[in-house]
Amino acid sequence: MIVSFTYCAAVIGVLMVSVWLVSLYRRDVSIIDIVWGLGFVLVAWTAYAMRSEPGDSLLVPVLTTIWGLRLSAYLGWRNHGQGEDPRYQKMRSKWGDAFPWVSLLTVFGVQAAVMWVVSLPLQSLYDGADDSRVGMSVFGVILFSVGLFFEAVGDWQLARFKANPTNAGQVMDQGLWRYTRHPNYFGDFLVWWGLFFTAYATSHVGWAIIGPIVMSIFLMRVSGVTLLEKSLEESKPGYREYVERTNAFFPGWRSVKNQSVQ
Repeated sequence: MIVSFTYCAAVIGVLMVSVWLVSLYRRDVSIIDIVWGLGFVLVAWTAYAMRSEPGDSLLVPVLTTIWGLRLSAYLGWRNHGQGEDPRYQKMRSKWGDAFPWVSLLTVFGVQAAVMWVVSLPLQSLYDGADDSRVGMSVFGVILFSVGLFFEAVGDWQLARFKANPTNAGQVMDQGLWRYTRHPNYFGDFLVWWGLFFTAYATSHVGWAIIGPIVMSIFLMRVSGVTLLEKSLEESKPGYREYVERTNAFFPGWRSVKNQSVQ
């Protein structure tokens, strides 16, 4: 199993350095967002290829591929023609000529480390355990499916909302966004817990739970909800009222009192 983790770390490292080199040529670090989902697909199939019994646990890399391709395709479509993300533009301006090396360490290096840790359930497929926990596998697939629904539908609803010029500057509070301020992040949360349980059903590697725990912390406390909400409160009138009447992460029904606040 150690060999599998080492190979996956090497694959992630090669991927991130390659994308970094492309970002230098394009002068656009934002391409890392598009590659993020594809990186997990690469890790899943690398671990699968190294199994002693290649016919087992095909479900996990297939589910990962569905999730990763959808995410990368969506982000590629969303970011097309938008230029570099303002966050990276600020970094580029701050660091000047040193930015290439700073971006290698603080953007690509950090994301490589996070990808390796989060993908531990996918890498644990190298273990040759028996398929004895069917119920847990089914539970994992259900979590994954619900998560993919929230993530994909939430992204689609937000894209459609933004495409309507009359909604410019308005707060999206329709569809799934009526019950959680971040249905896509909540969906991602369920996807990774679903992948963990699906992988654990055959690998029995309990400590791989570190992966979904780290992803959950990032989504709820670091780069997900916390970071995005700070900018939204500053840029969108009415967002504070939306916060008061809508759950931040886990979906929930509005109270009768809050439903009257529009």
